[in-house]
Amino acid sequence: MPLPDPGTLALFAGAALALLLVPGPAVVYIVSQSIEHGRRAGLVSMLGVQVGGLVHVAAAALGLSALLVQSALAFNVVKYAGAAYLIFLGLRRLLTREAEPPTGTRPPRRLDRLFRQGIVVNVLNPKAALFFFAFLPQFVAVDEGAVGFQIAVLGLIFILLAVVSDGLYAVAAGTASGWLRESPHFVRAERWVTGTVLVGLGVTAALTSPQRK
Repeated sequence: MPLPDPGTLALFAGAALALLLVPGPAVVYIVSQSIEHGRRAGLVSMLGVQVGGLVHVAAAALGLSALLVQSALAFNVVKYAGAAYLIFLGLRRLLTREAEPPTGTRPPRRLDRLFRQGIVVNVLNPKAALFFFAFLPQFVAVDEGAVGFQIAVLGLIFILLAVVSDGLYAVAAGTASGWLRESPHFVRAERWVTGTVLVGLGVTAALTSPQRK
């Protein structure tokens, strides 16, 4: 199976890192989970998001992402399902009244649930599908053949880089959260901040169009 040449791989890695270092919706989601539940939960959420990214890579390699570009109905179904899910998570966080935990502690949360939630959030993000469909083929040598395989390899490299980049965001946010939770004001405000961020991400997803990057 043909692989991209070293020069193309270096160019791709540089472009991918440049994109990953700019916080996007996935990073905002991961950071919000890290702040709410801590470093471990943030890292688990990040891994769930990356597994969702693997689904998009597979779809791009198989050509399925083209359906989202060519079919307004398919795009809107995925878009509104993802937006509704994020808004649901945000509203649940805003409306669920729990006893405030003592300063320095966090409300318990099952890590497997956070992992699955991260997968769903990214799989139902049509913007991620469009990104992989538009970005990865730019670095494919079409004349070498096995285009799907080349896209899959580039996608895996991107996901591995994202694990490192987004993982650093998760660790940084989780560490900062540990300090912030010493403040009773932060503990009271955290629920509103996290819920508002999730609702905001959902609204942003609902406004996404196939033409936007």
